[in-house]
Amino acid sequence: MQTHEARLDALRKQLAADGLDGFVIPISDEHMSEYVGAYAQRLEWLTGFGGSAGTAVVLADKAAIFVDGRYTLQVRDQVDGRLWSYESVPQTSVAAWLGEHAPQGARIGYDAWLHAKGWADGVAQALSARAASLVPVATNPVDAVWDDQPAPSLAPAVPHADEHAGKSAHEKRAEVAEWLGARGLDAAVISALDSVAWLLNIRGADVDRTPVALSFVLAHADGTADLFIAPEKVTPELAAHLGNAVRVQPREAFVPALQALQGRKVAVDPERAVAAIFHALEGAGAQVVAVTDPVVLPKAIKNPVEQAGHRAAQARDGAAIARFLRWIAVEAPQGAVTELSAADRLQAFRADTSLLRDLSFDTISGSGPNGAVVHYRVSEETSRTLEPNSVYLVDSGGQYLDGTTDITRTVWIGPDAPPLEVKDRFTRVLKGHIALARAVFPKGTAGSQLDSFARQFLWAAGLDYAHGTGHGVGSFLSVHEGPQRIAKAAGGQAGTGQELLPGMILSNEPGYYKAGAYGIRIENLVLVERREMAGAEGEFFGFETLTFAPIARDLVDVALLSAEELDWLNAYHARVRAVLAPQLDGDDLAWLEAACAPL
Repeated sequence: MQTHEARLDALRKQLAADGLDGFVIPISDEHMSEYVGAYAQRLEWLTGFGGSAGTAVVLADKAAIFVDGRYTLQVRDQVDGRLWSYESVPQTSVAAWLGEHAPQGARIGYDAWLHAKGWADGVAQALSARAASLVPVATNPVDAVWDDQPAPSLAPAVPHADEHAGKSAHEKRAEVAEWLGARGLDAAVISALDSVAWLLNIRGADVDRTPVALSFVLAHADGTADLFIAPEKVTPELAAHLGNAVRVQPREAFVPALQALQGRKVAVDPERAVAAIFHALEGAGAQVVAVTDPVVLPKAIKNPVEQAGHRAAQARDGAAIARFLRWIAVEAPQGAVTELSAADRLQAFRADTSLLRDLSFDTISGSGPNGAVVHYRVSEETSRTLEPNSVYLVDSGGQYLDGTTDITRTVWIGPDAPPLEVKDRFTRVLKGHIALARAVFPKGTAGSQLDSFARQFLWAAGLDYAHGTGHGVGSFLSVHEGPQRIAKAAGGQAGTGQELLPGMILSNEPGYYKAGAYGIRIENLVLVERREMAGAEGEFFGFETLTFAPIARDLVDVALLSAEELDWLNAYHARVRAVLAPQLDGDDLAWLEAACAPL
């Protein structure tokens, strides 16, 4: 098997043969997906980095890998510092780094099917100061040297029943057609995989942990659509579901279809459509209107059927979590449980429901110092034993036909009592979680305006965490869904300016991480709902908590909680008990009763 050093050397030779002085390698696919199929894992193949967000730049004499604060520790564990310099985002960027390090007059290659147009424009501008240029490649040079690169999945696409979707694909296409007509547009490019899936009520198995099918859609103002998808993926059942108003064409027909839109006004989302789509349309003489994909907001605002499905999925998932937490409490103090075996056991508890379709992401199962790696991915090489008297963090989720779950729980592995520092940090995280859960806010409030609710008690002790506080969640779709987000607004992060609207589902997940020691995170999913308030002037919203699983009572320093916070925690545990008890029996039920006892 080739070493990562040999792969880097092979890529440099390929770049030289292609007349390029450098190349940019993102974690991305033709749909700007967060999680990508095995065929598109170019960054991991080249560098060894297994995170879900990152970019590398390779020049003839140097190379750099760019990650954000979630992966500061992970990148150093997985990527050879002799070969790559570690660069932190947003403190720097690919554009800024190339503006400083690209050779004078260099030709830097990029794959226009893997990058946004705005990104390409920004990098090209930074390079111009060195008389260098950004060059779209006809063939990705990483693919040229990746001998055993997997092929894209040909798994069949399947209908997603209206009983789960809550709205037919015909109704959704009609709404997009109305949106186009109101703006005088002829068509919209729908290239994000979860947007395609939501619009046509289809699902797939082409990307691990996200039930989508590799495809593009052109939605037209007359309510019809063109679906570009590998023919092998289209079953008679899917064709019947799509009906006559959706024309099915092979993926190879997508670019010619774009080129046929000469003179038409076409909506394209600059955040979700790759540069190559813009190039094809502009090159053909189409009038491109850069605007957010019309599916994004309706997809984020869950209809009543989707909301009910989420509640059912969360209740089912919570019972599996409770069984797992009892198992951990019994088995881990004996010193025989590892991060890998714990993750496997948790998946088995979910599978026992007989309704689990997949995990919603690779389980983050982190013991002790591994828990301090925010997006840690356990492997055979890194798996630690859950040692007695240590902190264990588990962030996990399931994909069910009626909903997508995401929950983090942090527990203390006994037998001794947890240290005061750990209890202090855990309680500060809990206080932030409660503050956000209890928040009431006026219509028009954006996620960035609520972020400090969750951080304030950590800030008061000179502490913080390097990730967002909340992300959107799909309905049997992506576990990370926009446009809504709860995070610091610094750097213009996507979604932080989006107002929160009733029907949106987000995570509530403050945390604390002590490098080399432990990590703490408490995560529930919440639903934005209307709040009726006597004397209120205007519309006000709050959150319905959707996730039900015990929060570690032995890690709570009750003295740090206000009376209102303690009331919230006890009321939450009473609700956990009410939701989960009917699904449990025997030792599991007895454990739940103790775990939910009032403090």
